[in-house]
Amino acid sequence: MSLHPRLLAAVTALLGITLFATGSPAQTTIPSTTSSAPVAGAQLQGQALTAALRGGGYVIYFRHTATDFSRNDAGMRSYDDCDNQRLLSARGRADAASIGPRMRELQLPVGACYARPYCRTMEHARLMLGAVTPRSEIREADGGDYPGLKQLLVMPVEAGTNRWIVGHGNPFRAIAGPPHLMEGEAVVIRPGGRTWTVVARIAVGDWPTLGVEMAAPGTTR
Repeated sequence: MSLHPRLLAAVTALLGITLFATGSPAQTTIPSTTSSAPVAGAQLQGQALTAALRGGGYVIYFRHTATDFSRNDAGMRSYDDCDNQRLLSARGRADAASIGPRMRELQLPVGACYARPYCRTMEHARLMLGAVTPRSEIREADGGDYPGLKQLLVMPVEAGTNRWIVGHGNPFRAIAGPPHLMEGEAVVIRPGGRTWTVVARIAVGDWPTLGVEMAAPGTTR
């Protein structure tokens, strides 16, 4: 069955308007940044950081915790082939498991939880967060770019929650710039639709004192 000429013209015009509004892939490309250090004037620390995270709206991207570098991924046959991947070390598992309880103590809201479906990233995420959704685009490259990861960093976050992602250091550095994330380090990002703003970086050893107001030198509490 063919469409009436006027109906066909109307449909064609509507499609044209939609394409114009959404833009072509080239028009919607998310730019990379040259530094992943916290942005001057936007940096959050101490209690200001934990208060902001409690309010939600942020993306927290982790590089997986410590791994056993005597192993590698060269022989892996699938994401589930843990026997042929670099895995978390005992210290890495302990660190990942310790972050989750600290998040709950600080009352940091958890929304979407994503991890690259390698064994080390999934294990970190499960030990820290419990249920997690695997997202392969966290490390899917496109000519040196990582458009899927960028989308996860810039998309608005569900109100009152934070988006938690466990991935790798190299893809993040490729799109966000140095300094390189250490194992277990997290970067706190405020998404902006077509860009992002780094407001904090949290080393794995920072979690025990995160949000704790420190006494000034020479004073007591």
